[in-house]
Amino acid sequence: MLKILDRYIIKTFFGPFFFIFSVLFFIFIVNIVWVQLGQFMGKGLSTWEILKLLFYLGVSVISMVLPLTILLASIMSFGEFGERYELAAMKAAGISLTRVMMPLLGVSTALAIMLFFFSNNIIPDFQRKAKNMLFNIAQTKPALNFTPGQFIDQLPGYMVKFDKIYGENGENIEGVFVHRKASTYENQQSIVAEKGKFVPAANKNYLKLVLYNGYIFEDNFSGKPDNVRLKQPDQAIKFDTLTSHFDISEIINKAIDEEQITDDYRFQTFNQLQKTINKNKKDNEKFFATSSGDVLNQTNAVITYMEQNKSKAIPKAQVKLDTVKSDKKLEMIYNAHNRLDNLKSTLETKNNEINPNIKYFSKVVIYQQRILTYSFTCIIFFLIGASLGSIIRKGGMGLPVIIAIVIFIIFYVINVGVENIAWAGKMNPYLAAWLPNIILFPFGVWMTYKALTDSQLFDAEKYKVLFKPIMKLFSKKNDEHKRYQ
Repeated sequence: MLKILDRYIIKTFFGPFFFIFSVLFFIFIVNIVWVQLGQFMGKGLSTWEILKLLFYLGVSVISMVLPLTILLASIMSFGEFGERYELAAMKAAGISLTRVMMPLLGVSTALAIMLFFFSNNIIPDFQRKAKNMLFNIAQTKPALNFTPGQFIDQLPGYMVKFDKIYGENGENIEGVFVHRKASTYENQQSIVAEKGKFVPAANKNYLKLVLYNGYIFEDNFSGKPDNVRLKQPDQAIKFDTLTSHFDISEIINKAIDEEQITDDYRFQTFNQLQKTINKNKKDNEKFFATSSGDVLNQTNAVITYMEQNKSKAIPKAQVKLDTVKSDKKLEMIYNAHNRLDNLKSTLETKNNEINPNIKYFSKVVIYQQRILTYSFTCIIFFLIGASLGSIIRKGGMGLPVIIAIVIFIIFYVINVGVENIAWAGKMNPYLAAWLPNIILFPFGVWMTYKALTDSQLFDAEKYKVLFKPIMKLFSKKNDEHKRYQ
């Protein structure tokens, strides 16, 4: 009898589970595509290549989609049990809510374990494939990847900058600067133009650029003796129209799946990340020791200088600096001030060097720990979802969806907030990774207790009774009856 009931409970759970997982997976994929849209639109990619990229990107979102799916599916399942009075029938038959929750608790635990192995063994490989594929796609047609106002070196042998890029396909440009990276024995050349346009070239291995109203600046000094340089000074050539072809065959011929990026920590398993953390910790200790030693030595030098040159004499009269031309004491004060300024600059420089190290270390630690924490989040979300579903006794896509979204938003905000604090070095990264679960776990236990004791958690009348004494303090007294006394 109980085995039949267990199968029925599991079947009821997996009904909404697969539907919700598909919807959430699609939503997260759309969000990623929206962010990465500019990197692969207009690249001439085949449908298969686009689908393959979406698949690579989609695998990485499962670690976030699965906990939310368990939360929403458990709320809906137990809400339907309560709405159809099946929970009441089970309790009348002597089956406790704990016993009803056990099959799905086992399922959630199994899903959590599967998520750990999936995040540890499969996601790193697909992260590597996705990042390399995006990188290679971005390099396929560099004309569509120029950022206005920034120097770009995607064109082999050239450095370019465009002040403005516009047009349907970004083919029109203004404020053009093109600099050729010349070798020792080549002439340096820079091109400046008011505007230009990318035009399709007959040979796809070349990028054709037509420029209007500009100058070509070229020096003829490279690799030539002094007597020749005097005869051939720099030259500037004005042009109305200039057509240039850039060889991009090296970029075009790169395979989309070629893996050039291999040193990202997101490509590593849990144990590999631990080795990276240990190595980074040792490097940071050496760096911090060196930096603190440099600052301490410089501080001691300033203190020693000030101690050796301090004066015990009491000043008798005020000295105006603009009337003193050569005074030894003022010179010593000036030198001490310069030493303090140098010490301050050193401290700021060291601080700027330390912050990136702390941020990188925190990122690696948090990424490693989340391989574990998201698995525990699945179990915590099940406890919260099952308890809420049995209390609200409402199935469907209405109230359960709203409650699940609110809980997930709270979890996500905590997650991002503590992550940023840890990156700034103001929180231990291990604590930052586990803090969302630490906060939500007591809430899940409390919700489970409320569900087991049949608490009317959403009974409005109950809360009105609690706040009634407070409301009386602010309500106006009706003294109309006193006139008849």
